[in-house]
Amino acid sequence: MLKIYNSLTQNKELFTPLQTGKINIYVCGPTVYDYCHMGNARSFAAFDVVVRYLRYRGYEVTYTRNITDIDDKIINRANENKEPFMAVVERFTQAMHEDLAQLKLLIPDHEPRATEFIAPIIAMIETLLKNGYAYVAQNGDVYYDVRKFKDYGLLAHRDIDKLESGARVDIVDVKHDPLDFVLWKLAKPGEPKWESPWGEGRPGWHIECSAMSTGLLGESFDIHGGGKDLIFPHHENEIAQSEAATGKKFVNVWMHAGYLQIEKEKMSKSLGNFFTVRDLLAKYSGEVLRYFLVVSHYRSSLHYSEDAIKQAENSLTRFYIALRSLPDAKPIKNSEFEAKFIEAMDDDFNSPIAVSVLFDLAHEIQRLRDKNDLATAAAHGALLKNLAGVLGLLQTDPEQFLQAGKDELDVSKIEALIVARNKARQEKNWAEADRIRQELVGMKVVLEDGAQGTTWKRG
Repeated sequence: MLKIYNSLTQNKELFTPLQTGKINIYVCGPTVYDYCHMGNARSFAAFDVVVRYLRYRGYEVTYTRNITDIDDKIINRANENKEPFMAVVERFTQAMHEDLAQLKLLIPDHEPRATEFIAPIIAMIETLLKNGYAYVAQNGDVYYDVRKFKDYGLLAHRDIDKLESGARVDIVDVKHDPLDFVLWKLAKPGEPKWESPWGEGRPGWHIECSAMSTGLLGESFDIHGGGKDLIFPHHENEIAQSEAATGKKFVNVWMHAGYLQIEKEKMSKSLGNFFTVRDLLAKYSGEVLRYFLVVSHYRSSLHYSEDAIKQAENSLTRFYIALRSLPDAKPIKNSEFEAKFIEAMDDDFNSPIAVSVLFDLAHEIQRLRDKNDLATAAAHGALLKNLAGVLGLLQTDPEQFLQAGKDELDVSKIEALIVARNKARQEKNWAEADRIRQELVGMKVVLEDGAQGTTWKRG
């Protein structure tokens, strides 16, 4: 039975979909004013695994991840570059898609943009004004009146009087309360703008997600996800405005991914201590980066280091060596490995335990291979590939992974040297065979001699 940790209740809860067999999930996506950084990718990869596992368990999942395409940061970047804001949006949206594809992230079923939902946003603000939860300030902006919502602060688990304003909640004199947040802001000269009952302007950040999620998934839906940094104020504000507008419970389960840290600090653009996905893809394969992102439990802090990436590469190499040269086969059924994998993932998507099961399965494949039971080894190999696929891993041809790299190798020369070495060994010319091996070592090539012949991988 699947249990999920609900950030709202701070407990693992038995998960029951609102609609039998179907799950609607919304994940907060990026603000596209720059390249996607690894902190963003950590959250996106975590929920990619959640969606994959739910589908593996037979649920019909509708996965929505939005794009914030109108925001102060986008406008500022456009002004810096002296270009239209949509040129910034399109460039970095395309770059995000390219980078996330390298990490093997699923394409969401819906990828709404805030600017596509201006009419629903305006309608929701009108409802909030009508219901007494919003007001038009002296400067013409529309604000949400936080004190009117009795449950404000439940997600952050803090009393409203102890909550700090800030963090994308502008503090201005026209507010009734410092915690009040903008729903609609009038445009300044030269800024992007849309018509509204309150004047030409644009939506605030928080209202965008409420309009997009309820518009696509309904007034109540199953799972809302994002990084821990979004709990307050963004997700707290989403609850307040959505439930005040609809009168219904907004989300059944709140899930939040832990921070990606570097030198014990959260990786973020505001702190300037970040790596973009694109930076690291220039050095490492997408699968290595994905393994690094998903091997830790999604709620835990994940610490970035070169050593951690190297460990991810070494772990994948072990898996692909286990799968190498196995004949095609159907996965073994009713396996204890699959049962243990499901048990781990049913426990709040416990990927570290699930990966340990995959290592046990890889070890069993090697044991069967050593016994020369290739048929059974192949069936276990097919199972390994299937289960790893739930984590988005091990779907590459083993030879391609083991021989790939960012620097070019002369594959034809390597293969010719292997042929020459094998000939020297057949002729018992051990000195020549050793010389060729050392030449290959100098090319960063490691040879493996087995029953099926000699194979190679990058050193």
